[in-house]
Amino acid sequence: MYCPDPFAETRPEILRALIQRYPLATLVSMGGNGLEALYLVPGEGPQLMLQGHLARANPLWREASPDGEVLVIFQGPQHYISPSWYATKAETGKVVPTWNYAVVHAQGPLHVRNDPDWVRNQMVALTAQQENGFTPPWQVDDAPQDFTERLIGQVVGIEIPISRWVGKWKVSQNQPLCNRDSVVAHLEQQKQPDSETMAEYILTSRKNGKKDHPG
Repeated sequence: MYCPDPFAETRPEILRALIQRYPLATLVSMGGNGLEALYLVPGEGPQLMLQGHLARANPLWREASPDGEVLVIFQGPQHYISPSWYATKAETGKVVPTWNYAVVHAQGPLHVRNDPDWVRNQMVALTAQQENGFTPPWQVDDAPQDFTERLIGQVVGIEIPISRWVGKWKVSQNQPLCNRDSVVAHLEQQKQPDSETMAEYILTSRKNGKKDHPG
């Protein structure tokens, strides 16, 4: 991933937060790719771990090289940024459209867990993470056991120890503060979930101490 220094995000707590908020990932290997919901195992140990499951019919888990690595892409919020939103437009006119986004790329070897008990535990953990805050939260045991066991037999578990990860937060850091403020104001005026989330990311980037960079 091309990632100029102003947009690079390496703080583990920020990368972790995006993965937990947007767990549907693009999983890419030399043999193929697909979309899967992956669960970042809790803990701050030396080895971060992603867990998930694939359809047994999906050839990816058979084709992935045991000696190679897969790429896992977690796409966060994204939004078009109009040049008319920049405060400096009236001053110089030297503004152009762009697209803001946040993304995490993680890499590591893919380990297959062809074990129904492991898959069930992973499903329970992933469901608990996503149902957190729902009243009442749905649980795997709420469904008939013979039904869930049949579905579990149709998937295989995967585990990816993260060997390296990096985030790219292109959230207007290359703009002067007056433009960042005006972009946030315009995003908030739209009152759409994606626009409000991007405004939040721009503001959070400032609060978290990302340095200002000239446009």
